[in-house]
Amino acid sequence: MPTQMRRVAVKTFVVTACVAFAFTCLPKAGMAQEQPILTISGKIHASDAEAGLTFRRSDLEAMGMVSFETSTPWYKQPVKFEGIRLDKLMQNVGATGQRVIAMALNDYSTEIPVEDFAKYNAILAIKRDGEYMPIRDKGPLFIVYPYDSDPELRSQKFYSRSAWQVNRLIVK
Repeated sequence: MPTQMRRVAVKTFVVTACVAFAFTCLPKAGMAQEQPILTISGKIHASDAEAGLTFRRSDLEAMGMVSFETSTPWYKQPVKFEGIRLDKLMQNVGATGQRVIAMALNDYSTEIPVEDFAKYNAILAIKRDGEYMPIRDKGPLFIVYPYDSDPELRSQKFYSRSAWQVNRLIVK
């Protein structure tokens, strides 16, 4: 192959590789921003408490993450969960109710006394073992108690309050 044809081929390859990189790895102009994954409504301080406040994953992470490792009935080994403390989340939205209805993407719902959040250090987990949880495996949000910290927490009462695929919290 003549030298000039080789140069054109190399330049074409380099340009194609750069364009492919830009389309697959770099943020795109006009691309949709991160979508909300949680809505909190009800007895909260918001201009429209009925519609509620929405949060993206990055909004929740910015509030400050905590973590703990615990055994669960859903996984064979102890799991490290990371997320925001639910008592802190309730403070941030100005919650004034006594209970929270947690709603999941699959329409599962559970009622949780607000006092649980501080008393037991329950979190709204975003990560499990350092990875974001996909919807197919209890994500994107999972209400978790540190079950190993208190024998009382290792019961059906608290397991049933541990909703996964959470997308809405209604403060009552």
